[in-house]
Amino acid sequence: MASTSETGHSKNVANMDVLASFTLGYGPAYNPTKNSIKTDALLGISSSAKKALADLNLVLPVYSNAVAERDVAFTPLSKLATRILNSLKATDASTQVIDNAKTLVRKIQGVRATPKKTPEQKKALEVAGKEVVEISSSQVSFNSRMESLDKLIKLLTNIPLYAPNETELTIGSLTTLYINLREKNSAVLSAAIPLSNARLMRNNVLYKTDTGLVDTAMDAKFYIKSLFGATSPEYKQVSKLEFRSYPV
Repeated sequence: MASTSETGHSKNVANMDVLASFTLGYGPAYNPTKNSIKTDALLGISSSAKKALADLNLVLPVYSNAVAERDVAFTPLSKLATRILNSLKATDASTQVIDNAKTLVRKIQGVRATPKKTPEQKKALEVAGKEVVEISSSQVSFNSRMESLDKLIKLLTNIPLYAPNETELTIGSLTTLYINLREKNSAVLSAAIPLSNARLMRNNVLYKTDTGLVDTAMDAKFYIKSLFGATSPEYKQVSKLEFRSYPV
């Protein structure tokens, strides 16, 4: 379902079409001195806005699909990391080695090394005069998770005792997985660039101060109100046309 803001962008453009049509219907009477609100200019900005929305709609699915594919690829990672750790624990690897692996697995999964303090615990520490310092809950960004997986693979590579029979737990399979995750993440980053540029263009055309569609439409409405009067049929035609700015 489209968000309110995404729907609102289209509504702004549609209402500009209606506004321009009304000004066209007023004929020679509609003759503002400001060039940007003349009928031809209103039709021009409407056309530019339609193109900006169309360009955005063209690249948005590419980004959305890339994000979805990345999410699917990363979903099994936490459980797989647990299996890797259990497989390592089943060897005669040293406690220190296993602890190092545990640290990386926690980072892959986004699990805190120590539980986050409750509000009551924080308050008790503050009352006791102790400073409450908590590190960000987890390094769960995709880049951080991949970095931790890469470190875990390198760690396992240097542990001769780690030689699981399960294909998906082998160094080769984990390396292939890491490469696949890196490619999926790179695809998202690549798709984000044209999406960001398209949104920037959309925002400039529709919402740039003074020259954007919204401000221009409001100026045209003010001129119609001044030209025909606040109670005129002409102004009533356009007064209910909404042009809104949205967080972008």
